[in-house]
Amino acid sequence: MTPNHAHGTSAPESLSDQRILQLAHETLEIEADAVRYLRNGLSPSFVRAVRAILNVTGRVVVMGMGKSGHVGRKMTATLASTGTPAMFVHPAEASHGDLGMVKDTDLVIAISNSGESDELAAILPVLKRQGVPLVALTGGAQSTLAHHADIVLNTGVLKEACPLNLAPTASTTAQMAMGDALAVALLDARGFKAEDFARSHPGGALGRRLLTHVSDVMRSGDAVPRVLPETSFSDLMREMSAKGLGASAIVDAHQHVLGIFTDGDLRRLIEKGTDMRALTAQQVMHVSPRTVRASALAAEAAELMELYRITSVLVVDDQGVLCGAINTNDLMRAKVI
Repeated sequence: MTPNHAHGTSAPESLSDQRILQLAHETLEIEADAVRYLRNGLSPSFVRAVRAILNVTGRVVVMGMGKSGHVGRKMTATLASTGTPAMFVHPAEASHGDLGMVKDTDLVIAISNSGESDELAAILPVLKRQGVPLVALTGGAQSTLAHHADIVLNTGVLKEACPLNLAPTASTTAQMAMGDALAVALLDARGFKAEDFARSHPGGALGRRLLTHVSDVMRSGDAVPRVLPETSFSDLMREMSAKGLGASAIVDAHQHVLGIFTDGDLRRLIEKGTDMRALTAQQVMHVSPRTVRASALAAEAAELMELYRITSVLVVDDQGVLCGAINTNDLMRAKVI
């Protein structure tokens, strides 16, 4: 059996590159038309749906079978990550006990292109008796689902992108777009901010940038290189080498930061031919160095380093007392940069 016949089908030898691109173009055009049709058909029902969800004291329960179920799972994830508590319940499992997850404080969003899904139809009367608000996303305006729903959002399409007009393609795109429209309207109404999104995504890049503070990644205590102003140059170099930061703070007796000396400063002194053996830390330090607060976001420290083209920043408290240090390697390990 040849690969082309492994599943009872064969690839037409006449399928040209031009035909492949034509089909892709037609698919994208049909699906774009579906979203435009959806946009032009928006009605006050959408506003009612958003307000109904905002008034829910429980959760939004999303249901859908088949491809609509896949859309429903994505919709659930988007709602949950943007400030609207949501969960997905499979309609078939709902008939066998999972309906107990749905409380009268919840709201159900049911998705079905035809509106005649048998599994959904079986549980609609139960939801009605419970008094659970029902929002339907359907292309069947006169369907069983539409008749049971409190609010109907029309996600009907003129045709599927499938050449046979059978496989859910444009219809699932419309459902997905409607779900995103609901999520965006809801997050704006709730005053949802980037920081809130980050708390829902602590493992992602945005979460790390918005949740990681300097205090979380900085070196502190004895790990922070520091010397007094009168320290000899050789002892300053020993302190830098021992701590491995590529720099050392110069502090007074009360740990107030007076200056900094870095590997870059050392290179510049060498290039000038300076005799450094008799110099002190105060004589070679760079005064008024860039500093950052421990409470600042680590991303702010990264931006400071990039702006001034430096690789280390000292961390100070409100009185200018040294409490830590951070360099680009620390930020890279924390995946902030």
